[in-house]
Amino acid sequence: MLAFDVLKEEGDKVGMSEQSRCASATPHDEAFKKLLQTFFEEFIALFFPEVHQKIDYSKAKLLMQEQLVDIVGQDARTLDLLLEAQLLEEAFFVLIHFEPQSYRDDRFAERMFIYFSRLYERYRKTHKRIIPIAVFTADSTRIESDRLTMPLPGSDEDVLQFKFLKVELKSKNWRDFAESDNPVAAALLAKMGYNRKEKRELRFAYLRTLLKLKNKLDPARMALIMSVADLYYEPKPNEDEQILLELIQSVPEEEKFIMELMPAWKRWGFEEGIEQGIEQGKERWKQEERREIVRKLVSKGMTPEFVANMLDWPLAEVNRLNDAD
Repeated sequence: MLAFDVLKEEGDKVGMSEQSRCASATPHDEAFKKLLQTFFEEFIALFFPEVHQKIDYSKAKLLMQEQLVDIVGQDARTLDLLLEAQLLEEAFFVLIHFEPQSYRDDRFAERMFIYFSRLYERYRKTHKRIIPIAVFTADSTRIESDRLTMPLPGSDEDVLQFKFLKVELKSKNWRDFAESDNPVAAALLAKMGYNRKEKRELRFAYLRTLLKLKNKLDPARMALIMSVADLYYEPKPNEDEQILLELIQSVPEEEKFIMELMPAWKRWGFEEGIEQGIEQGKERWKQEERREIVRKLVSKGMTPEFVANMLDWPLAEVNRLNDAD
């Protein structure tokens, strides 16, 4: 197990007030961490293609569960992800450290250096390279530092020059990734830079990307992409309804898949009826509201089979409600 006892002491000094203040970010951090665990190769390919070309992924493995279990604790800063890999043209192994950062921390570079130092202390005899990568996911656009220096007093020289790789998602233009079939691009598209006028177009591009991925990924990985993407996008019911209809019209052969892919959409589009006195999540709705919902969807061009699939209602009941006087 990794001898990281000193890390807790350093963690108490570096960024602990920020950490406690940002406890609410934990669900986001965990989802993002899971994304990197599952798609670390795709992440490196998307943002660091030069590094990607050098790595032999057939010999890559995550060390987090094996190596870092001893440092996981409520009060200690921990390494989020540690990947071991071999370079294609070299006979030695390297470590790639991913560190997602969802809030502002003016001492973040210092923390990255502490992690690097401890990893170097532990692995310097077995791993010839350590590649630290910071992933900044904050909502605000801010140029983050990617280095830590320590100047020599009375001199222009630095005693220390430490630099790490970084990705600032908000500084990325979503259009540069809209046509990608990389699952990481799909999951993070709404976290990149865009304006209000582009929001609808971005949403449509994201859904088109999901259609590209459906034959490449299993349902569990698709669900992971969608769960991460949902953290960054708050759909408007009426707008998403139109996007859904347009998407089905553009690729009618994918109608069934789209509805199976979007269980969350079973809730929107019906909010008008819900706001009229029906609580969301209620198991049984009044017949009047149910009939109104069915007629509304059918009037927009949806077939009874489509509506039944969307609402998880029996087809016979949908037909009955649609035919009722």
